[in-house]
Amino acid sequence: MSERAAIDVAFSSVVLAFVSDLGLGRVHPQEARWHLAAVRSELPLAKLIAGLAAASDVDAELDAIEMPLAIHVRTRLALALYRALAERGEGLPLHAWKRTIAPGDASAGLDALAARLDLLGDLPAGTVIPARYEGPLVLAVQQFQERHGFTADGLIDRGTYQALAVPLARRVQQLSLSLERMRWIPRHLASPLIVVNIPEFALHAVSTSGRPGLDMKVVVGRSHDHRTPMFVDDVQAVQFHPYWNVPANIAKDQLLNRLLAHPANALAQGFELVERDGKVREWPAEAQSRSRGGAGTVRLRQRPGPLNALGPVKLEMPNPYAIYLHGTPSQGLFAREKRDFSHGCIRVEDPSALATWALLETPGWSEERVHAAIAAGESLRVPLTTPIHVLILYTTTVVGEDGRVSFYDDVYGNDAVLEKSIEHASAARRARAMSAATFASDARTASR
Repeated sequence: MSERAAIDVAFSSVVLAFVSDLGLGRVHPQEARWHLAAVRSELPLAKLIAGLAAASDVDAELDAIEMPLAIHVRTRLALALYRALAERGEGLPLHAWKRTIAPGDASAGLDALAARLDLLGDLPAGTVIPARYEGPLVLAVQQFQERHGFTADGLIDRGTYQALAVPLARRVQQLSLSLERMRWIPRHLASPLIVVNIPEFALHAVSTSGRPGLDMKVVVGRSHDHRTPMFVDDVQAVQFHPYWNVPANIAKDQLLNRLLAHPANALAQGFELVERDGKVREWPAEAQSRSRGGAGTVRLRQRPGPLNALGPVKLEMPNPYAIYLHGTPSQGLFAREKRDFSHGCIRVEDPSALATWALLETPGWSEERVHAAIAAGESLRVPLTTPIHVLILYTTTVVGEDGRVSFYDDVYGNDAVLEKSIEHASAARRARAMSAATFASDARTASR
């Protein structure tokens, strides 16, 4: 091989790796707990490389390769901002308070607090710092709390203090990881789209076609044993007053023995034993409960009603994980900041509003009819005219349309997993680049 050809091959391999990283991400999604792989064929790498070679504006070509989402652009701008902030330094260290600081308190360290809030953009520049923790300082802390998923009460408790003290370099890393995950999102997704962000404990129904947007709180799977997976799916139908067919593992591990021991409670809560042929079996008498609990020939389900675990609405989205969006009778959980309490499914704060939004383009389904279907209390399945994409996402940063950057806790530890995967992938990339450079150098030497 000639020297020029060897150099061309080496350079092309490096550019190919860079374009792949830019458009598809540095690691395979499944390495970082993304349960459905990105569609790799959506990015024609050979064609893109040829386009770069012929381009008069390489920057524009590279911009076009990246994810074509507005939030991606906003996140890139936020990353640049936080990198600039980190380069300028952390500023004054926060005072080490030993107690919660409440509005109206006289306290040391308010100057450092103000400097930190100013640095992060929560306190307007030039604000006169009050002698006590009050006025603009409290408002700035409340804004900071809103951006970090806390109750905006102005109390500087342990959680708020720890979030204030997070190094800017860590925020840079979080934004970088968010960009990586965005590269995994299939490019065919379009509005209307339902996005659930697990660390944010929030659902965002998005549309650019005149359909109004919708935002609400959600409850997701428990972090220690029932994590909600990340995947892409479609809502096929809205089910009013659904039965809850209890998953076998939940029935066996948590419910069946208890219900068999107290049949009256089982009946009061609407639970039924269903035979394989669909017939409902009567609950056995208490004396027979222990002996019949392990038969394994029945399944457990809960009838629609005020105690039904799925609430009045379920959004049907067939997937291999048996995950769906539904209501819940446990509304009190939505008042909590950290909301990982489910067995994996996603409980929504306002199922009526979500059903109305999902059925907007289904003929005959107005908001009034949705409310009437909920009030009727009868099971009803309504297929959607057009399925709605659902993206179950995991990102610890969200950049709003106004440029405001929100940060959330790494509730499942997925950021740490992704960081390690990127480190390994980067090391492999460097090794391949060195190999290509060595190959070109050897070819150059051999040609002399």
